Amino acid sequence: MAKESMKAREVKRAKLVARYAEKRAALKKIIATSNDPAEAYEAARKLQAIPKNANPIRLHNRCKITGRPKG
Repeated sequence: MAKESMKAREVKRAKLVARYAEKRAALKKIIATSNDPAEAYEAARKLQAIPKNANPIRLHNRCKITGRPKG
């Protein structure tokens, strides 16, 4: 079984991902579609200011019962 702290950390990450999802998507769209380099640069700086754990890549699929990764 996974440690309780690891399961709690995953729950915290999931909340952060949900909280910042809309903001991340908007900034990434600005970066991808902007013709103005200054605007894209500013959007990239704002994206970097978002917490690392708000990135959906950092979420792991875990078993709800045991907390085992890839569950």
